[in-house]
Amino acid sequence: PSCHCLPQLPCVYVIASPLVLCWVVPLAVRSLVPVLFPCGFCHLFLDCIIAKESPASLRQEIRGSASCLCSDHEFDMADIFYFCRSGVESIVDDEVTKRFSAQELESWNLLTRSNYNFHHINMRLTLLWGLGLLTRYGILLPLRVTLAVTGISLFLFFTTLVGFLPNAALRSYLSEKVHMMGYRMCVSSLTAIITYHNRENKPKNGAICVANHTTPIDVIILASDRCYSLVGQMHRGLLGMIQSGMVKSSPHIWFDRSEVKDRHLVAKRLSDHVADKTKQPILIFPEGTCINNTSVMMFKKGSFEIGCTIYPVAIKYDPRFGDAFWNSSKCGLVWYLLSMMSSWAIVCSVWYLPPMDREEGEDAVQFANRVKATIAAQGGLVDLIWDGGLKRSKVNDAFKEELQKLYSKVLVGDHEDESERMEI
Repeated sequence: PSCHCLPQLPCVYVIASPLVLCWVVPLAVRSLVPVLFPCGFCHLFLDCIIAKESPASLRQEIRGSASCLCSDHEFDMADIFYFCRSGVESIVDDEVTKRFSAQELESWNLLTRSNYNFHHINMRLTLLWGLGLLTRYGILLPLRVTLAVTGISLFLFFTTLVGFLPNAALRSYLSEKVHMMGYRMCVSSLTAIITYHNRENKPKNGAICVANHTTPIDVIILASDRCYSLVGQMHRGLLGMIQSGMVKSSPHIWFDRSEVKDRHLVAKRLSDHVADKTKQPILIFPEGTCINNTSVMMFKKGSFEIGCTIYPVAIKYDPRFGDAFWNSSKCGLVWYLLSMMSSWAIVCSVWYLPPMDREEGEDAVQFANRVKATIAAQGGLVDLIWDGGLKRSKVNDAFKEELQKLYSKVLVGDHEDESERMEI
C-alpha cells in the first residue's frame, strides 16, 4: 500500500524517513520536515520530541495518528505507535519512580552522598570537601550523637516514671512536658532549623492533623511545637522501645501487624480518640510511606472517614543542607539517623493550614484529594494521584485493563458507527 501524501513511495519509507530525520538532522533542518512531509504521522513524532503536549483522548490520539494512512478501518498497525509513544514518555519522564529516590540538587553541597564525583574535579574542591568531612564527622557528629542518646535516655526514663502516677490530670500535664523536652532535644541533635508559619491554625484537641511524609523525623519536627497522639504500627528494636515508653504516659495508638489490616478496628479506635476533647489531636501521614519531598502522593481515605475536623500541615525541606528523605529500601533507621547527624543541618518550613471539614455530598476520597491538593499548593509540591505503595508493589492490573477497555471501545465504537450509517 502507499500513502496519499507521497503516492510514489512505499509506506515503509514514509514511516522510516521522519524517524531518521527526527534523530539525525539538526534542529534547523528539522524545522523543514513538516513542509517536506505534511503527513500527520510525521507531526506526531516531532511534537513528542520537541515538547510534550497536553494529553488528548485516546480516540483522538489513535484516530488522529492513523487518519493519513487509512480512513476506514477497525484495527491498523499504526495504532501501536500511540502505545509505543506513551510507553517511551513514561520511561523518559517517569513521575512516580523518581519520587522514591533522593531529590536532585542544582548545586553541590559538599556532601559525598549527594554526588559521588564532584570532590574529584580539582584540588580546591577536594580540600574543601575534606575540611567539611573533618568538621562534620570529627566535631558535629560526636556532639549530635551524644545529645541524641542523652535525650532518648531521659525521654524513656521520665515517660516510664510519669506512667506510674495515679493522678490522671497530673500525669497528662507532666507527660506533655516530658514529650516536648524529648522532641526538642532530638531536634537539636539534628541541628534542625524550623520555620513555623500561621501558628494560629495549630491543631486543637479532638481533631486529626494530616501532613505530607518525607522522613520519620517529620514526627519530631511537628511535635516539638505541639504535642500529638501518634498512630502507627508497633515496631521492634530501637523504635519499638521508644514506642513502648511513649504509650506509658500518653494515649498514643499503636497497632499490631494483624490489627492494621482490620479497617473497622482502626476506625473505631480513631473515632473514640477524637470524641474525647481532652485528648491531644492525632497526627497521621495518609501517604503511608516516605516521598522525596518533591510531590504529594495519594492519601489513604481511612482518616477522612472519621467525620471530624482535619488540620492540614505542609512540610517542605531544603535539601541544600541535608537531604531528609528516608529511602527505607536502601538503609535502616539507625544508619539513616547517622547520615542525618553527619549532614550540615536539617532546614525546613512548616505551614499550618486552616481546618477543613467534609462538605455535604463529598465522599472520603474526594475529601482526601481536596486536602492533599491544599497541602501540595502550599508546600510547592507536585500533586500526584498515584499510590505511594508502588514503591514496594507492582502496578495494579486494573490500570492496564482500563486502557485495554478504552481501546476496545474505540474499535467497537467505530464499528457501531459504520453499522448505523449502513442502516440509514
